[in-house]
Amino acid sequence: MVDDHRIFAESLAAALAAEQDVDVAAAGSGPAALRCLERAAAEGRRFDILLVDADLGTAAEGVGPPLPVPAEVAYGGANGTPHSGPHGGPARVVNGRAADGIWLVGAVRSTQPGVRTVVLAERDDPRRAAVALQAGASGWVAKDCSLVRLLAVIRGVLREETHLPPALLTGVLRELTAARKHRTESERLVESLTPREREVLRCMVAGLGRKAVAERLFLSPHTVRTHMQNVLGKLGVHSTLAAVALARRAGVGPVDLAGEIVERGGQLA
Repeated sequence: MVDDHRIFAESLAAALAAEQDVDVAAAGSGPAALRCLERAAAEGRRFDILLVDADLGTAAEGVGPPLPVPAEVAYGGANGTPHSGPHGGPARVVNGRAADGIWLVGAVRSTQPGVRTVVLAERDDPRRAAVALQAGASGWVAKDCSLVRLLAVIRGVLREETHLPPALLTGVLRELTAARKHRTESERLVESLTPREREVLRCMVAGLGRKAVAERLFLSPHTVRTHMQNVLGKLGVHSTLAAVALARRAGVGPVDLAGEIVERGGQLA
């Protein structure tokens, strides 16, 4: 159970632990939850379900290496705009990613794929629920639901079911259809790039600065700048961040940087 409101987290954990077949641990932040999962795995134990607050406000920068969170978690909009936070504004971003409960869903899917996640939300939001499903969540439950309902969802998710409130279904399907359309359009735009431009785009996805791209591809910084401008123009975006988000949606991965010392945004990494 992960919620930064400690009284709520501990109260719900205690209520769930009263069930004979339920064992519960509580965490107050995303990094704390990840450490708890890692520690349990190292000890030969395994959590089955992660209950996470959709509005979780803690994802501390600098806690471990950047996590490979799917692009749609951080970038829900068609043009690479960050997905909305708990109150409709932009979600807080850490290491280039939206830092909330949905960020944690994506991080857990990447690091602990055997753990299923259920998102607890104070209000129904079809867009954020769709993003949560894309990130790997198996359920979206209102915080004001009954304990009986929550236990039914947990047990259903353990049977590999996906649970959404009926009132959200139409909106979530609409959002998922729109996201699929955006992915298809992103793929079409990426296909318009030349092989060299796609190579430059993969370097951008990896976070390489212009100088590092030039050294890697044996090009002059001026030529790399021209390629980057062409990439932005063909993709119809105005920033590297938006280009990277679009590339991620189209399934474009970063170049392999294993064992390399590279320049990221003008600094050595």
